[in-house]
Amino acid sequence: MYQSKIAGLGKYLPERIVTNKDLEQVMDTSDEWIQERTGIRERRYAEKHKETTTSMATQASLQAIERAGIDKEEVDFIIFATLSPDYYFPGCGVLLQRELGITRTEVGALDIRNQCSGFLYALSIADQYIKSGMYKNILVVGSEMHSMGLDFSTRGRGVTVIFGDGAGAAVVQRSEVNGQGILSSRLHSDGTYAEKLSFIAPGSHGGYHNDKLDQPIDYGFDTDSPYGEIFITQKMLDEGLHYPHMEGQFVFKLAVTKFPEVINEVLEDAGLQTSDIDMLIPHQANLRIASFVQKRLGLSEDQVFNNIQKYGNTTAASVPIAFCEAWEAGKIKAGDLVCLAAFGSGFTWGAALLRF
Repeated sequence: MYQSKIAGLGKYLPERIVTNKDLEQVMDTSDEWIQERTGIRERRYAEKHKETTTSMATQASLQAIERAGIDKEEVDFIIFATLSPDYYFPGCGVLLQRELGITRTEVGALDIRNQCSGFLYALSIADQYIKSGMYKNILVVGSEMHSMGLDFSTRGRGVTVIFGDGAGAAVVQRSEVNGQGILSSRLHSDGTYAEKLSFIAPGSHGGYHNDKLDQPIDYGFDTDSPYGEIFITQKMLDEGLHYPHMEGQFVFKLAVTKFPEVINEVLEDAGLQTSDIDMLIPHQANLRIASFVQKRLGLSEDQVFNNIQKYGNTTAASVPIAFCEAWEAGKIKAGDLVCLAAFGSGFTWGAALLRF
């Protein structure tokens, strides 16, 4: 079997910086409130009608490809993770292929819908493809444009203040050096409480999920229609039912349990322990979660990289952006043991351990 290594990293952050003070102008919130609960000071928003999830991914991908020392035509496969695609369908994978000009029909494109843990799922899939010998160079991307789908009113402040836009990418490449690259990856899911962190409407459920929520919601569907339901109803628009829903305390309690568990799993697989970690890069969901996990694992501040303060939660893009930024800052060097971990909607979570 071959080994899978990270040959190149890239990232893209939009130019527009939106501070907590800026959000104070459109909703009843405060810089102090946001920082105390999330650690976020600012985030980036893409330029509307000019930038998209795919266009940001393109910039991050070109950087990762260049740093990998390959030509874009050498990319064999694309795996794209996002919850905010350009279109409902087709997925962003083929759109990225088109933007990069890699239109050879033997190049496959796969879309991953695992939200915050999307990049970890994508990386694990790439690892298996490389190890099997099927592909040599796989482009793995996480990109999000949250700003186009958030409720910028006091009603939506609990969710809106958290999220930002951005993209990160990695070229996963074949290596024949033992002990180099991805040493272990673990993936988990539990759909029992899926609606605790969800974006339910619009959707094709026709109200089916109402009984899964603590407080059933009337989405305004025409239940008497003998034909298809209305995809988007006026009630959704009037009441903001087409925005993300999150029960923050529930998510927090689950995250601080699952993060350490899955990190310990990949360490055990490799016969290593937390003290061996040179850098832990957690999904940038909440600075309080990252701090809790750091303390539970007994890691120092130098062993954990956080940038949520500057970018907010960029969901599937957060791990590759942070990975790339930590490497650019010289905090990750050749031979370092790096652990990537994420937890999010679904609920899904995972971790990967690699020798950089």
